[in-house]
Amino acid sequence: MIGVFIRLALFLILTGCNTLPQRDQQEVGAKLPDQWSEGQPGISQAIPEQWVEVFDDLQLRGLIKAALANNYELKAAAARVDAAIAQARIDGSGRWPQIFFSADHQQVQIREAGFGSSRFGVFEALFGVSWEVDVWGRIRDFQQAAMSEADATHTDFYGVRLSLAARVTQSYFELIEAKLQAAVVEQSIKDRTVIADLVRGRFQRGLVRGLDLRLALTDLANAEAELKRTRNRIQATARRLEILLGRYPQGDELQATTLPSLPGVIAAGLPAELLERRPDVAAAFSRLQAADFRASSSRKLRLPRITLTAAGGTRSTDLTELVDPRSVAWNVFAGLMQPLFTGGRIEGEIFRNQARAEEALNLYKNTALNAFREVEQALAAEEWLREQEVSLRKAVEQTEASQKLAVYSYRNGLIQILTLLDSYRSTLIAQSAYLSITRQLLSNRINLYLALGGNV
Repeated sequence: MIGVFIRLALFLILTGCNTLPQRDQQEVGAKLPDQWSEGQPGISQAIPEQWVEVFDDLQLRGLIKAALANNYELKAAAARVDAAIAQARIDGSGRWPQIFFSADHQQVQIREAGFGSSRFGVFEALFGVSWEVDVWGRIRDFQQAAMSEADATHTDFYGVRLSLAARVTQSYFELIEAKLQAAVVEQSIKDRTVIADLVRGRFQRGLVRGLDLRLALTDLANAEAELKRTRNRIQATARRLEILLGRYPQGDELQATTLPSLPGVIAAGLPAELLERRPDVAAAFSRLQAADFRASSSRKLRLPRITLTAAGGTRSTDLTELVDPRSVAWNVFAGLMQPLFTGGRIEGEIFRNQARAEEALNLYKNTALNAFREVEQALAAEEWLREQEVSLRKAVEQTEASQKLAVYSYRNGLIQILTLLDSYRSTLIAQSAYLSITRQLLSNRINLYLALGGNV
Protein backbone atom coordinates (compact mmCIF):
# COMPACT_ATOMS: atom_id res chain seq x y z
CA MET A 1 0.00 0.00 0.00
CA ILE A 2 2.84 2.34 0.89
CA GLY A 3 4.47 1.57 -2.46
CA VAL A 4 1.29 2.63 -4.27
CA PHE A 5 1.37 6.03 -2.54
CA ILE A 6 5.06 6.46 -3.34
CA ARG A 7 4.48 5.73 -7.02
CA LEU A 8 1.48 8.08 -7.02
CA ALA A 9 3.56 10.87 -5.46
CA LEU A 10 6.37 10.37 -7.98
CA PHE A 11 3.86 10.45 -10.85
CA LEU A 12 2.33 13.67 -9.58
CA ILE A 13 5.73 15.29 -9.13
CA LEU A 14 6.95 14.30 -12.60
CA THR A 15 3.75 15.38 -14.34
CA GLY A 16 3.44 18.56 -12.34
CA CYS A 17 6.98 19.78 -13.02
CA ASN A 18 6.73 19.75 -16.80
CA THR A 19 8.88 22.44 -18.36
CA LEU A 20 7.35 25.29 -20.33
CA PRO A 21 6.95 24.86 -24.10
CA GLN A 22 9.87 26.19 -26.12
CA ARG A 23 8.27 28.94 -28.19
CA ASP A 24 9.96 30.35 -31.28
CA GLN A 25 8.94 33.89 -32.18
CA GLN A 26 9.78 33.13 -35.82
CA GLU A 27 7.27 30.26 -35.95
CA VAL A 28 4.16 31.87 -37.40
CA GLY A 29 2.60 28.91 -39.19
CA ALA A 30 3.95 29.88 -42.62
CA LYS A 31 7.37 29.93 -44.23
CA LEU A 32 8.79 33.45 -44.24
CA PRO A 33 10.29 34.67 -47.53
CA ASP A 34 13.77 36.17 -47.66
CA GLN A 35 12.43 39.40 -49.17
CA TRP A 36 9.12 41.20 -49.44
CA SER A 37 7.21 40.28 -52.58
CA GLU A 38 6.25 43.94 -53.17
CA GLY A 39 8.19 47.17 -53.17
CA GLN A 40 11.38 48.28 -54.86
CA PRO A 41 14.36 46.37 -53.39
CA GLY A 42 16.83 48.24 -55.58
CA ILE A 43 16.25 51.52 -53.75
CA SER A 44 17.77 51.54 -50.29
CA GLN A 45 16.78 54.13 -47.74
CA ALA A 46 16.71 53.00 -44.13
CA ILE A 47 13.56 53.27 -42.03
CA PRO A 48 13.88 56.62 -40.22
CA GLU A 49 14.33 56.54 -36.46
CA GLN A 50 11.63 59.20 -36.11
CA TRP A 51 9.41 58.97 -39.18
CA VAL A 52 7.62 62.22 -38.36
CA GLU A 53 10.86 64.10 -39.04
CA VAL A 54 10.91 63.12 -42.73
CA PHE A 55 7.94 65.42 -43.44
CA ASP A 56 9.89 68.45 -42.15
CA ASP A 57 6.80 70.17 -40.74
CA LEU A 58 7.17 72.04 -37.45
CA GLN A 59 3.41 72.41 -36.99
CA LEU A 60 2.92 68.65 -37.41
CA ARG A 61 5.60 67.93 -34.82
CA GLY A 62 3.86 70.25 -32.38
CA LEU A 63 0.51 68.55 -32.95
CA ILE A 64 1.95 65.09 -32.33
CA LYS A 65 3.72 66.31 -29.20
CA ALA A 66 0.43 67.77 -27.91
CA ALA A 67 -1.45 64.55 -28.71
CA LEU A 68 1.09 62.37 -26.91
CA ALA A 69 0.78 64.61 -23.86
CA ASN A 70 -2.99 65.17 -23.78
CA ASN A 71 -4.83 62.39 -25.61
CA TYR A 72 -7.22 60.60 -23.25
CA GLU A 73 -7.12 57.29 -25.07
CA LEU A 74 -3.34 57.21 -24.55
CA LYS A 75 -3.75 58.14 -20.88
CA ALA A 76 -6.24 55.26 -20.49
CA ALA A 77 -3.68 52.89 -22.04
CA ALA A 78 -1.06 54.16 -19.56
CA ALA A 79 -3.48 53.47 -16.69
CA ARG A 80 -3.95 49.92 -17.98
CA VAL A 81 -0.19 49.45 -17.77
CA ASP A 82 -0.18 50.59 -14.12
CA ALA A 83 -3.07 48.24 -13.35
CA ALA A 84 -1.27 45.31 -15.01
CA ILE A 85 1.90 45.97 -13.00
CA ALA A 86 -0.15 46.12 -9.81
CA GLN A 87 -1.85 42.83 -10.74
CA ALA A 88 1.55 41.19 -11.18
CA ARG A 89 2.49 42.40 -7.70
CA ILE A 90 -0.76 40.97 -6.31
CA ASP A 91 -0.30 37.60 -8.03
CA GLY A 92 3.25 37.33 -6.72
CA SER A 93 2.39 38.22 -3.14
CA GLY A 94 1.69 34.56 -2.33
CA ARG A 95 5.41 33.79 -2.54
CA TRP A 96 6.00 35.75 0.67
CA PRO A 97 4.83 35.21 4.25
CA GLN A 98 1.54 36.87 5.09
CA ILE A 99 1.67 38.58 8.49
CA PHE A 100 -1.42 39.85 10.30
CA PHE A 101 -1.83 41.75 13.55
CA SER A 102 -4.97 42.75 15.40
CA ALA A 103 -5.61 44.52 18.68
CA ASP A 104 -8.90 45.09 20.45
CA HIS A 105 -10.50 45.93 23.76
CA GLN A 106 -13.60 44.32 25.24
CA GLN A 107 -15.83 45.36 28.14
CA VAL A 108 -16.96 42.28 30.06
CA GLN A 109 -19.71 42.20 32.68
CA ILE A 110 -20.27 39.11 34.86
CA ARG A 111 -23.40 38.59 36.95
CA GLU A 112 -23.34 36.15 39.86
CA ALA A 113 -26.43 35.09 41.79
CA GLY A 114 -26.51 36.78 45.15
CA PHE A 115 -23.22 38.56 44.64
CA GLY A 116 -24.16 41.33 42.21
CA SER A 117 -22.06 41.88 39.10
CA SER A 118 -18.58 42.97 38.14
CA ARG A 119 -17.28 44.74 35.04
CA PHE A 120 -13.77 44.83 33.70
CA GLY A 121 -11.94 45.49 30.45
CA VAL A 122 -9.90 42.93 28.49
CA PHE A 123 -7.11 43.92 26.10
CA GLU A 124 -6.01 41.57 23.30
CA ALA A 125 -3.03 41.68 20.91
CA LEU A 126 -2.97 38.84 18.40
CA PHE A 127 -0.70 38.05 15.46
CA GLY A 128 -0.67 35.43 12.75
CA VAL A 129 1.79 34.32 10.08
CA SER A 130 1.07 32.04 7.14
CA TRP A 131 3.38 31.01 4.31
CA GLU A 132 3.06 28.52 1.53
CA VAL A 133 6.54 27.33 0.56
CA ASP A 134 6.62 27.52 -3.25
CA VAL A 135 8.60 24.29 -3.67
CA TRP A 136 7.39 23.50 -7.19
CA GLY A 137 7.23 27.08 -8.48
CA ARG A 138 3.44 27.10 -8.86
CA ILE A 139 3.04 30.59 -7.41
CA ARG A 140 6.12 31.78 -9.29
CA ASP A 141 4.59 30.64 -12.59
CA PHE A 142 1.36 32.40 -11.68
CA GLN A 143 3.32 35.60 -11.03
CA GLN A 144 5.32 35.19 -14.24
CA ALA A 145 2.03 34.96 -16.16
CA ALA A 146 0.93 38.28 -14.69
CA MET A 147 4.32 39.83 -15.47
CA SER A 148 4.07 38.67 -19.08
CA GLU A 149 0.59 40.19 -19.26
CA ALA A 150 2.04 43.43 -17.89
CA ASP A 151 4.73 43.33 -20.61
CA ALA A 152 2.02 42.82 -23.23
CA THR A 153 -0.02 45.72 -21.84
CA HIS A 154 3.05 47.97 -21.87
CA THR A 155 3.71 46.99 -25.48
CA ASP A 156 0.06 47.73 -26.27
CA PHE A 157 0.61 51.20 -24.83
CA TYR A 158 3.55 51.69 -27.17
CA GLY A 159 1.37 50.54 -30.07
CA VAL A 160 -1.40 52.99 -29.10
CA ARG A 161 1.24 55.72 -29.03
CA LEU A 162 2.39 54.92 -32.55
CA SER A 163 -1.19 54.63 -33.80
CA LEU A 164 -2.08 58.00 -32.25
CA ALA A 165 0.85 59.72 -33.98
CA ALA A 166 -0.20 58.15 -37.29
CA ARG A 167 -3.85 59.21 -36.90
CA VAL A 168 -2.85 62.78 -36.02
CA THR A 169 -0.60 62.96 -39.07
CA GLN A 170 -3.21 61.51 -41.40
CA SER A 171 -5.94 63.81 -40.05
CA TYR A 172 -3.56 66.75 -40.47
CA PHE A 173 -2.96 65.87 -44.11
CA GLU A 174 -6.69 65.26 -44.67
CA LEU A 175 -7.43 68.73 -43.30
CA ILE A 176 -4.86 70.32 -45.60
CA GLU A 177 -6.25 68.39 -48.57
CA ALA A 178 -9.80 69.50 -47.75
CA LYS A 179 -8.68 73.13 -47.64
CA LEU A 180 -6.91 72.72 -50.98
CA GLN A 181 -10.02 71.07 -52.41
CA ALA A 182 -12.06 74.06 -51.24
CA ALA A 183 -9.62 76.44 -52.92
CA VAL A 184 -9.93 74.50 -56.20
CA VAL A 185 -13.75 74.61 -56.03
CA GLU A 186 -13.68 78.33 -55.23
CA GLN A 187 -11.56 78.98 -58.31
CA SER A 188 -13.91 76.82 -60.38
CA ILE A 189 -16.86 78.87 -59.13
CA LYS A 190 -15.12 82.08 -60.21
CA ASP A 191 -14.46 80.62 -63.66
CA ARG A 192 -18.03 79.35 -64.00
CA THR A 193 -19.38 82.73 -62.91
CA VAL A 194 -17.48 84.27 -65.81
CA ILE A 195 -18.99 81.68 -68.15
CA ALA A 196 -22.51 82.30 -66.76
CA ASP A 197 -22.05 86.04 -67.35
CA LEU A 198 -20.80 85.32 -70.86
CA VAL A 199 -23.83 83.15 -71.67
CA ARG A 200 -26.20 85.70 -70.10
CA GLY A 201 -24.76 88.43 -72.31
CA ARG A 202 -25.07 86.28 -75.41
CA PHE A 203 -28.63 85.39 -74.43
CA GLN A 204 -29.55 89.04 -73.98
CA ARG A 205 -28.22 89.71 -77.47
CA GLY A 206 -30.27 86.83 -78.84
CA LEU A 207 -27.23 84.78 -79.80
CA VAL A 208 -28.11 81.72 -77.67
CA ARG A 209 -31.24 80.06 -76.36
CA GLY A 210 -32.53 80.35 -72.81
CA LEU A 211 -31.63 76.70 -72.28
CA ASP A 212 -27.93 77.56 -72.53
CA LEU A 213 -28.26 80.13 -69.76
CA ARG A 214 -30.17 77.74 -67.52
CA LEU A 215 -27.54 75.01 -68.05
CA ALA A 216 -24.74 77.46 -67.17
CA LEU A 217 -26.54 78.62 -64.02
CA THR A 218 -27.29 75.02 -63.01
CA ASP A 219 -23.63 74.11 -63.40
CA LEU A 220 -22.65 77.11 -61.26
CA ALA A 221 -25.13 76.12 -58.54
CA ASN A 222 -23.74 72.58 -58.49
CA ALA A 223 -20.23 73.98 -57.98
CA GLU A 224 -21.46 76.15 -55.11
CA ALA A 225 -23.06 73.09 -53.50
CA GLU A 226 -19.77 71.20 -53.88
CA LEU A 227 -18.02 74.03 -52.04
CA LYS A 228 -20.47 73.71 -49.12
CA ARG A 229 -19.81 69.97 -48.98
CA THR A 230 -16.04 70.53 -48.96
CA ARG A 231 -16.27 73.13 -46.18
CA ASN A 232 -18.34 70.71 -44.14
CA ARG A 233 -15.56 68.15 -44.58
CA ILE A 234 -13.05 70.74 -43.33
CA GLN A 235 -14.93 71.37 -40.08
CA ALA A 236 -15.53 67.66 -39.47
CA THR A 237 -11.84 66.82 -40.01
CA ALA A 238 -10.73 69.72 -37.81
CA ARG A 239 -12.96 68.54 -34.95
CA ARG A 240 -11.73 64.97 -35.27
CA LEU A 241 -8.14 66.21 -35.07
CA GLU A 242 -8.92 68.30 -31.99
CA ILE A 243 -10.30 65.22 -30.20
CA LEU A 244 -7.01 63.42 -30.88
CA LEU A 245 -5.21 66.39 -29.35
CA GLY A 246 -7.36 66.23 -26.21
CA ARG A 247 -9.02 69.57 -26.97
CA TYR A 248 -12.60 70.73 -27.16
CA PRO A 249 -13.85 70.18 -30.77
CA GLN A 250 -14.35 73.81 -31.79
CA GLY A 251 -13.50 73.18 -35.44
CA ASP A 252 -10.58 75.63 -35.53
CA GLU A 253 -8.69 75.47 -38.81
CA LEU A 254 -4.90 75.20 -39.06
CA GLN A 255 -2.78 77.65 -41.00
CA ALA A 256 -1.05 75.00 -43.13
CA THR A 257 -2.21 74.96 -46.76
CA THR A 258 0.44 72.82 -48.50
CA LEU A 259 0.93 69.08 -48.52
CA PRO A 260 4.56 67.96 -48.10
CA SER A 261 6.39 66.07 -50.80
CA LEU A 262 6.39 62.31 -50.54
CA PRO A 263 9.67 61.12 -48.95
CA GLY A 264 11.90 58.81 -50.97
CA VAL A 265 11.17 55.09 -51.16
CA ILE A 266 12.36 53.25 -48.07
CA ALA A 267 13.95 49.84 -47.68
CA ALA A 268 11.46 47.74 -45.73
CA GLY A 269 14.09 45.38 -44.33
CA LEU A 270 13.52 41.65 -43.94
CA PRO A 271 10.18 40.02 -43.07
CA ALA A 272 11.73 38.21 -40.09
CA GLU A 273 12.80 41.54 -38.57
CA LEU A 274 9.18 42.69 -38.46
CA LEU A 275 8.33 40.25 -35.65
CA GLU A 276 10.62 42.13 -33.27
CA ARG A 277 9.59 45.65 -34.27
CA ARG A 278 5.81 45.42 -34.36
CA PRO A 279 4.21 46.22 -30.95
CA ASP A 280 1.07 44.16 -31.62
CA VAL A 281 3.13 41.09 -32.57
CA ALA A 282 5.37 41.47 -29.51
CA ALA A 283 2.30 41.87 -27.27
CA ALA A 284 0.68 38.75 -28.74
CA PHE A 285 3.86 36.76 -28.06
CA SER A 286 3.97 38.00 -24.45
CA ARG A 287 0.37 36.90 -23.99
CA LEU A 288 1.28 33.49 -25.37
CA GLN A 289 4.05 33.24 -22.77
CA ALA A 290 1.59 34.31 -20.07
CA ALA A 291 -0.80 31.54 -21.14
CA ASP A 292 2.04 29.01 -20.96
CA PHE A 293 2.90 30.10 -17.43
CA ARG A 294 -0.73 29.79 -16.35
CA ALA A 295 -0.94 26.30 -17.82
CA SER A 296 2.26 25.35 -15.98
CA SER A 297 0.95 26.78 -12.72
CA SER A 298 -2.34 24.88 -13.00
CA ARG A 299 -0.53 21.56 -13.62
CA LYS A 300 1.35 22.05 -10.36
CA LEU A 301 -1.94 22.17 -8.46
CA ARG A 302 -1.67 18.35 -8.38
CA LEU A 303 1.47 18.50 -6.25
CA PRO A 304 1.54 18.60 -2.45
CA ARG A 305 1.61 21.98 -0.78
CA ILE A 306 3.80 22.77 2.20
CA THR A 307 2.50 25.47 4.51
CA LEU A 308 3.92 27.07 7.62
CA THR A 309 1.64 28.90 10.02
CA ALA A 310 2.23 30.64 13.30
CA ALA A 311 -0.19 32.33 15.66
CA GLY A 312 0.10 33.96 19.02
CA GLY A 313 -0.76 36.86 21.21
CA THR A 314 -1.61 37.93 24.68
CA ARG A 315 -4.72 38.83 26.64
CA SER A 316 -4.87 40.83 29.81
CA THR A 317 -7.02 43.18 31.81
CA ASP A 318 -4.01 45.43 32.23
CA LEU A 319 -2.80 47.29 29.15
CA THR A 320 0.79 47.41 30.42
CA GLU A 321 0.99 43.61 30.49
CA LEU A 322 0.49 43.43 26.73
CA VAL A 323 4.08 44.55 26.17
CA ASP A 324 5.51 41.95 28.51
CA PRO A 325 7.13 39.21 26.33
CA ARG A 326 6.55 36.64 29.08
CA SER A 327 2.79 36.91 28.68
CA VAL A 328 2.83 36.01 24.98
CA ALA A 329 1.53 32.59 23.97
CA TRP A 330 2.30 31.26 20.49
CA ASN A 331 2.39 28.16 18.36
CA VAL A 332 3.96 27.13 15.05
CA PHE A 333 2.51 24.55 12.68
CA ALA A 334 3.94 22.99 9.51
CA GLY A 335 1.58 21.10 7.25
CA LEU A 336 1.50 19.22 3.97
CA MET A 337 -1.60 18.98 1.81
CA GLN A 338 -1.91 16.63 -1.15
CA PRO A 339 -5.01 16.95 -3.37
CA LEU A 340 -6.54 13.50 -3.94
CA PHE A 341 -10.04 14.24 -5.21
CA THR A 342 -11.41 17.67 -6.14
CA GLY A 343 -14.41 16.70 -8.25
CA GLY A 344 -12.61 17.55 -11.49
CA ARG A 345 -11.79 21.13 -10.52
CA ILE A 346 -8.02 20.81 -10.98
CA GLU A 347 -8.31 18.79 -14.19
CA GLY A 348 -10.80 21.33 -15.54
CA GLU A 349 -8.48 24.22 -14.73
CA ILE A 350 -5.56 22.44 -16.41
CA PHE A 351 -7.61 21.77 -19.53
CA ARG A 352 -8.92 25.34 -19.62
CA ASN A 353 -5.46 26.89 -19.36
CA GLN A 354 -4.03 24.53 -21.96
CA ALA A 355 -6.86 25.48 -24.31
CA ARG A 356 -6.20 29.17 -23.69
CA ALA A 357 -2.51 28.62 -24.43
CA GLU A 358 -3.50 27.03 -27.74
CA GLU A 359 -5.78 29.99 -28.41
CA ALA A 360 -2.97 32.44 -27.63
CA LEU A 361 -0.63 30.55 -29.98
CA ASN A 362 -3.07 30.80 -32.88
CA LEU A 363 -3.82 34.44 -32.12
CA TYR A 364 -0.10 35.17 -32.21
CA LYS A 365 0.28 33.49 -35.60
CA ASN A 366 -2.74 35.36 -36.95
CA THR A 367 -1.39 38.68 -35.65
CA ALA A 368 1.98 38.02 -37.27
CA LEU A 369 0.45 37.10 -40.63
CA ASN A 370 -1.72 40.23 -40.56
CA ALA A 371 1.40 42.28 -39.85
CA PHE A 372 3.05 40.83 -42.97
CA ARG A 373 -0.11 41.54 -44.96
CA GLU A 374 -0.15 45.18 -43.91
CA VAL A 375 3.45 45.68 -45.00
CA GLU A 376 2.97 43.92 -48.34
CA GLN A 377 -0.26 45.83 -48.91
CA ALA A 378 1.32 49.21 -48.14
CA LEU A 379 4.30 48.47 -50.40
CA ALA A 380 2.04 47.42 -53.27
CA ALA A 381 -0.32 50.38 -52.72
CA GLU A 382 2.53 52.86 -52.92
CA GLU A 383 3.56 51.53 -56.33
CA TRP A 384 0.02 51.75 -57.71
CA LEU A 385 -0.65 55.14 -56.14
CA ARG A 386 2.53 56.55 -57.68
CA GLU A 387 1.39 55.41 -61.11
CA GLN A 388 -2.04 56.96 -60.53
CA GLU A 389 -0.42 60.20 -59.43
CA VAL A 390 1.55 60.42 -62.69
CA SER A 391 -1.58 59.73 -64.77
CA LEU A 392 -3.69 62.25 -62.88
CA ARG A 393 -1.00 64.93 -63.21
CA LYS A 394 -1.19 64.47 -66.97
CA ALA A 395 -4.99 64.55 -66.80
CA VAL A 396 -4.90 67.90 -64.98
CA GLU A 397 -2.61 69.36 -67.64
CA GLN A 398 -4.84 68.09 -70.45
CA THR A 399 -8.13 69.27 -68.91
CA GLU A 400 -6.75 72.73 -68.15
CA ALA A 401 -5.60 73.05 -71.76
CA SER A 402 -8.91 71.73 -73.11
CA GLN A 403 -10.83 74.18 -70.91
CA LYS A 404 -9.04 77.13 -72.50
CA LEU A 405 -9.75 75.76 -75.97
CA ALA A 406 -13.41 75.18 -75.07
CA VAL A 407 -13.87 78.80 -73.98
CA TYR A 408 -12.33 80.05 -77.20
CA SER A 409 -14.44 77.68 -79.30
CA TYR A 410 -17.67 78.64 -77.53
CA ARG A 411 -17.02 82.35 -77.98
CA ASN A 412 -16.67 81.71 -81.68
CA GLY A 413 -19.74 79.50 -81.90
CA LEU A 414 -17.79 76.34 -82.71
CA ILE A 415 -19.12 74.18 -79.85
CA GLN A 416 -22.31 73.82 -77.81
CA ILE A 417 -22.71 74.93 -74.19
CA LEU A 418 -22.70 71.32 -72.95
CA THR A 419 -19.21 70.79 -74.33
CA LEU A 420 -17.96 73.93 -72.58
CA LEU A 421 -19.53 72.99 -69.24
CA ASP A 422 -18.20 69.48 -69.53
CA SER A 423 -14.66 70.85 -69.92
CA TYR A 424 -15.03 72.76 -66.63
CA ARG A 425 -16.40 69.69 -64.83
CA SER A 426 -13.55 67.56 -66.18
CA THR A 427 -10.99 70.09 -64.99
CA LEU A 428 -12.47 70.20 -61.48
CA ILE A 429 -12.71 66.41 -61.27
CA ALA A 430 -9.08 65.98 -62.42
CA GLN A 431 -7.76 68.62 -60.02
CA SER A 432 -9.73 67.14 -57.12
CA ALA A 433 -8.58 63.60 -57.91
CA TYR A 434 -4.96 64.73 -58.13
CA LEU A 435 -5.13 66.36 -54.68
CA SER A 436 -6.77 63.23 -53.29
CA ILE A 437 -4.14 60.87 -54.70
CA THR A 438 -1.36 63.11 -53.40
CA ARG A 439 -2.79 62.89 -49.91
CA GLN A 440 -3.41 59.14 -50.26
CA LEU A 441 0.27 58.65 -51.10
CA LEU A 442 1.22 60.40 -47.86
CA SER A 443 -1.34 58.45 -45.83
CA ASN A 444 -0.15 55.19 -47.33
CA ARG A 445 3.44 56.05 -46.45
CA ILE A 446 2.34 56.61 -42.84
CA ASN A 447 0.60 53.22 -42.96
CA LEU A 448 3.87 51.71 -44.16
CA TYR A 449 5.86 53.31 -41.35
CA LEU A 450 3.24 52.04 -38.89
CA ALA A 451 3.18 48.55 -40.44
CA LEU A 452 6.96 48.34 -40.16
CA GLY A 453 6.87 49.34 -36.49
CA GLY A 454 8.50 52.72 -37.08
CA ASN A 455 9.13 54.98 -34.09
CA VAL A 456 7.96 58.55 -33.45
